[in-house]
Amino acid sequence: MVKSSARKVTSSSVATKASKALRSKSTSKLTKSLAASALSQSSPKRSR
Repeated sequence: MVKSSARKVTSSSVATKASKALRSKSTSKLTKSLAASALSQSSPKRSR
């Protein structure tokens, strides 16, 4: 089996939800871990 070299990228809507989850004090450690993983796969925001 050959591994795909395609890079996975998180959508902006998922990245926004992940960011909110990381800032929330009531979010569990597991959820924060998953949110951080999603953000690490997101595209960097471009400055205008």
